[in-house]
Amino acid sequence: MTHIAIPKLPDLKVVALALTIAAALAGCADQGGIQPQAHVRDVAVLDAGQAIRQAGSEAGWPQRAWWQVYGDAQLDQLVSRAVAGNPSMAVAAARVRQARSLAVATHAGELPSAQLDVAVGRKDWSDNVYYGATFRDKLTWNNTATLGLSYNVDLWDRNKNATLRAEDEMHAVAADARAAQLDLEGNVVRTYVQLALQYGLLDNTEAMLKEEQKILDLAHRRFKGGLGTQLEITQAEAPLPETRRQIEALQESIALIRNQLAALLGAGPGAADGITRPTLQLQAAIGLPSALPADLVGRRPDISAARWRVEAAGKGIAVAKAAFYPNINLLAGIGPAAAGGGLFSFLSAPNLQTTYGPAISLPIFEGGRLRGQLGAASAGYDIEVEHYNALLSLALKGISDQVVTLQSVARQQEQAQQSVQAAQKNVDIATRAYQRGLTDYLNILHTQTQWLRQQQIVQQLQAQRLAAYAALQTALGGGMDNGTEPDEQVAAQ
Repeated sequence: MTHIAIPKLPDLKVVALALTIAAALAGCADQGGIQPQAHVRDVAVLDAGQAIRQAGSEAGWPQRAWWQVYGDAQLDQLVSRAVAGNPSMAVAAARVRQARSLAVATHAGELPSAQLDVAVGRKDWSDNVYYGATFRDKLTWNNTATLGLSYNVDLWDRNKNATLRAEDEMHAVAADARAAQLDLEGNVVRTYVQLALQYGLLDNTEAMLKEEQKILDLAHRRFKGGLGTQLEITQAEAPLPETRRQIEALQESIALIRNQLAALLGAGPGAADGITRPTLQLQAAIGLPSALPADLVGRRPDISAARWRVEAAGKGIAVAKAAFYPNINLLAGIGPAAAGGGLFSFLSAPNLQTTYGPAISLPIFEGGRLRGQLGAASAGYDIEVEHYNALLSLALKGISDQVVTLQSVARQQEQAQQSVQAAQKNVDIATRAYQRGLTDYLNILHTQTQWLRQQQIVQQLQAQRLAAYAALQTALGGGMDNGTEPDEQVAAQ
């Protein structure tokens, strides 16, 4: 880097000379044809797929509190408490504040700056005859006070693009915060759905235990009446311990899931004590916004964050290119200075001095440093672009997956309900036959096992539907207020 000192000329001539030199030497470092290679994919050209096209349209984007569609007041409270109390939300908010402050600090590079420098030095001269009477064995002060002003003439928009890059990164971090919130909301809902499933399975298993106990009581009555055998009693007693073990395991699972919910709230396990049985209901039909996939870019916070980072990377290239051109600073200073006098002698009017003029630095030979920086910035841009392109494909895949699951689960539920009804009929028939002595206990046990299995399948399918609906809402980016983008919402919080 070469520094050129400008001779002291009248103000306008000095500036004109500086600009002339800068223009003449602009681009003296070779950029080597370095440029980005990736291209941002147009979301409109992506094929949404048959599943998305066949889903209901005009459903609108999810509401801000999309989980309220489940109609469970306790779930609404848990999600609100999680967003307010989970440490990950506090971390995300701190990152937004940090990015905003960095943007403010970067913007300062575009503005004039002023600095006051004061130096007070005391010198005790030795008793040396060579110093003469003026300084020999005396105490003197070397004091200065300078008010310096500087302003960078941003001819190549280096500072401007640095500020814009910082602002884009701020938007990206805010979108990241919204993505973290959406992920937390989804985790609370999915965990709550699992809690509902465990309660449903517990109901089925407890019902099975009651039926097994009835069969055991019947076996005892038949034995006392001379119609049964001790083997029948033993067979009826055999499944009870296993069923009780399953009940205990389900109760353990319920306790663990409640602890998990407490952790999502950012609270201790004691917060789980107040969580009661879920009362989830879901009557909403499958429907997708008609604006897919185009509006997905502005609706999904992770895609919005990726888009902002592409913009920030583009500004980074501009900053790296500006480093190839001369840098011009306008400098001025005013203040008193005195050496070898008294403590306050520097404050006298004759000691007032001024300096002013431009300072120019321009690259001539950097050993490849500037080209390396530009190459890194261009490669960074390519990385952000391809990350954004990949997210677009994954977003549509996630939506299509959940639509396929919801449609399939709906069909499976119809078949599962028919299987439950058939299994219940088999249990009733086998029980009456056993009471009349027309069949043995093993037939009853077999039909009851089938009935329990079908009941569990119904419960699991219902939980799968509830979880898939939650996954669909998060895949769409959740809901937003007043049509604002996710980074704008978080920045306003």
